[in-house]
Parts: sequence; C-alpha cells; structure tokens
Amino acid sequence: MAEESMSEVTNPVRQVLLISAGASHSVALLSGNIVCSWGRGEDGQLGHGDAHDRLLPTQLSSLDDLEIVSVTCGADHTTAYSLSHVEVYSWGWGDFGRLGHGNSSDLFTPQPIKALHGLKIKQIACGDSHCLAVTVDGEVQSWGRNQNGQLGLGTTEDSLVPQKIQAFQGVSIKMVAAGAEHTAAVTEDGELYGWGWGRYGNLGLGDRNDRLVPEKVSAVDVCENMDVKMVTVACGWRHTISVSSSGGLYTYGWSKYGQLGHGDFKDHLIPHKLEALHDNHISQISGGWRHTMAITSDGKLYGWGWNKFGQVGAGDNIDHCSPVQVKFPQEQKVVQISCGWRHSLAVTEKQNVFSWGRGTNGQLGHGESVDRNIPKIIESLSVDGSSGQQIESSNVDPSSGKTWVSPSERYAVVPDETVQGQASVSVSGNGNDASVPENEVKRVRM
Repeated sequence: MAEESMSEVTNPVRQVLLISAGASHSVALLSGNIVCSWGRGEDGQLGHGDAHDRLLPTQLSSLDDLEIVSVTCGADHTTAYSLSHVEVYSWGWGDFGRLGHGNSSDLFTPQPIKALHGLKIKQIACGDSHCLAVTVDGEVQSWGRNQNGQLGLGTTEDSLVPQKIQAFQGVSIKMVAAGAEHTAAVTEDGELYGWGWGRYGNLGLGDRNDRLVPEKVSAVDVCENMDVKMVTVACGWRHTISVSSSGGLYTYGWSKYGQLGHGDFKDHLIPHKLEALHDNHISQISGGWRHTMAITSDGKLYGWGWNKFGQVGAGDNIDHCSPVQVKFPQEQKVVQISCGWRHSLAVTEKQNVFSWGRGTNGQLGHGESVDRNIPKIIESLSVDGSSGQQIESSNVDPSSGKTWVSPSERYAVVPDETVQGQASVSVSGNGNDASVPENEVKRVRM
C-alpha cells in the first residue's frame, strides 16, 4: 500500500490549464484533457450523473476520451468544448433552454449540443441563464433566456437552441461576455458592444434602456485624447469590465456594492477608467455576482466590490469600493482568475490553485463547507499540495447514468402545499434511477 501511494505521488504533475467558477460550483481543465468539477451538484451542474455536492475536485470521467480544450461555468450549468470532435457539451440546470438542447430539462451528464455540431469554436461565455459561442470565423451563436434581449436576436423570446446573431453580419467578433441578463462583446477591431438588460448602465450606451440587438459603445470616459480600442471584456451580474489595448481598465453599470472600483457607489452609464490602477497594465479580468477581480501584467491580483463571504480575498468581510491587493504565499504571481457568484478561483505561475469566498457547497474544493476570506490552496490541483494531486473520479457510465430530467419530474410540488422534511422524487433514467430532493424549488433571481 505504501509503495503504491508513493508511485501515485510521483506521477507527472498535471498542469492546470483553465478554471471557471459558477454560482456555487467550480470546474478546472487539467493537462491530459482532464476535467474536474466540485461544489453544488443539485442541478446536475457537476456532470457526475447525480445531484450530490462534491467537496473536493472530482474527475468528470465521462469526458475523459473527448479531448476537451475548454470549460465554462454558467450560474448553475456548465459547458465544455472538444476541438477534435468539434462538439460543444453542456449539462446542469436546463430552465429557459440554457443548455441548448431544444428543451428546458435538466441534464446530469454532459451531452453534445446538436445545433453546434461541426462548428469550430474559439470561445464560449455563460451567464446566469443564457450562453453564447464565438466561432473561429467571428460569428456568434446565442441561446437560453432572452426576456431582456440578451441573446441579441431582436426578440424577447427564449431560444432553446443556438441561433446566429444576424446583427453581427460583416463584423468579426473576438470575444463575448455574459452577465445575468446582459451581454457584451469586443470585435477584432477593438470595438465594444452591449445588449440585453441595461437598467444600471451596464451596456455602456449612456442610458438605462434595454437593447434587443447589439449596439456599439461610442462614448468612453477617458482623460487622454484618443480612440480607445478594447481587447477583452467581462461581465458581472449587472456590471461590465473591459480592458483597452494599452492595458487600461474600464468599468460601468451597477455599483451598489462598489463593484466598479471607483471609490464610490455610483453607477456609470458609459465605460469609466479605473484611475486607482492607472499605473498598472491589466492582463486579465473577471466579474462575479457583485465583485470584480483584475490581474496586472506583473502578476498582482486586485479585487473589489461585495465581500460578505470574503470573495474579494482581502482578509475581511467588508465591501470594498476601491481595488485591494490579494496576497498569496511566497508572493506568488497570479496568471488566471475566475469569479463565481460568491467565491473566487486563481491559478499562480507556480501551478498552484487557490480559492476563497463562500464555501457552503464545497465550491472552494477544500473538502469542507467553510467560507474563507483569504486564498487557500486547493491541495489536489496544486504542485505544492500535500496530497500529490490525487483526484477522485466520478466513474459515471454515460450509457447507463441518468440523462434527462424534465422540470415536471424534478419538482412535482403540489400548489399551495408546503413540502415537509426531505421527501424525494424518483427520477427515471436509463436503468439507473436516482432520488432528487423535491423540497427545494428553483431559486428565484434576487
């Protein structure tokens, strides 16, 4: 037993290629095309074929042979892309068609989105309940919830399958970002677009109106006399962050919790430069539910905004309306960041993965359900972890595991009748039934 353990520990180190945080779950892509997920599993967003939470990173075995090259969390669903199979896979909460499979059923194991089969994808963005995919040709497909026009299709009808955004005909899109009910995009020429829900100015268009199709952001608050070209964009729940070609950071939208970082709690209706980080070149950004994180070109991480659960990582639980630096052991430089709703993930150049913030569903990956207000290493994903990167596997057989779960099956709650205790509904699969708690009705957007 001791020799076997030693052999496992000395296996080649897996490199963490990508991390992504959702509302209450997390995913990581490791070298060798290994996908791990952990945290809340009640809606199937972990992809392990059941509704259980995972307190530690668990290998998503059903994706092992698909050569996955990217993973992205939505609030309560997840997507992955296989370049060799030219397929986008999705799983988790299916309401409003956010999984893209033509229905609103929940899915507990990854399944390919038929409408995207054969499309070469360079980026996927997932919001609260809608998704977008950018093809290598710069076209954009969108699907899911659309009550405020966040799909950019010119309507307010939900789309159960991906549809091409026709408004971008002749415009090559570099990347997209999805918030709760709004969307942003950057073109290959550095132009910024916004559409969807705009009540807090989060579209950057100078007003608080919704847009059903993408509209170009034409005004930017800048000190210097020059045309600002944007290179990247990210969305929080109701705010937006972008970075210019010169490394300047701009934020706009909702600022009730200081998530714009301008030292106050004032909404901004057009992109406003973050003067507090004026001397820094920003290399990466991420937006959480009500907090924001940014990495500088020299590997420093800054956070600001809502901090009730310590998700800013500053060592306290006080909201911050200006950037504060997040400290790491041995002053490790940060190379990747992802904000969830109430937690944050980071990868350092030493190939260590850290997490902090809300931990009630195990989304921090520490094997416990404890909140943290400073970064704590995820042992099983890190070079410096004492567990030697030992990762459990879900060992789910997709051919026999649970697949579709319709909303009527999932939540058969009698109207005007309170469900007591931990009653369960037996959910039919393909020979492998599972009990799913029926007492927690779908969460209502706050």
